[in-house]
Amino acid sequence: MNLSNLTPAKGSVKNRKRIGRGTGSGRGGTSTRGHKGAKSRSGYSKKSGFEGGQMPLQRRIPKFGFNNPDKIVFKPINLDIINNLATEKKLSLVDDKVLLENGLVSKSDKIKVLGRGELKAKLEVKAHSFSESAVKAIENAGGKAIKIA
Repeated sequence: MNLSNLTPAKGSVKNRKRIGRGTGSGRGGTSTRGHKGAKSRSGYSKKSGFEGGQMPLQRRIPKFGFNNPDKIVFKPINLDIINNLATEKKLSLVDDKVLLENGLVSKSDKIKVLGRGELKAKLEVKAHSFSESAVKAIENAGGKAIKIA
């Protein structure tokens, strides 16, 4: 036995259907596409969601709701998280750059400081927005709440 007389197992290899090779082949004429209709024509491709001329589902279901293009989405950061960060890193200023470096926000996030937890350190906190309780807590601890644009 050598490479020249190797053959695949009997019945494992099948010849492909040769379509459109004349009437004698048994698959000439319409080339197994049947008579007339969109599927018999060249260049046919079924549109996604096409239901054979019936009104498609995406057009039968009513539209509803509204997406406000001017909505500002804030990333909430609570005082307890700021307090933990300030004590661990010994900070006196907490701003978007510090929060970004520590993986709490991403580059494009707008930050809103919320009032959950206690703030023990005297900090200068810079954010895009503050809740009233957060501002009170920061100022009671002797710090400043500064809004950035």
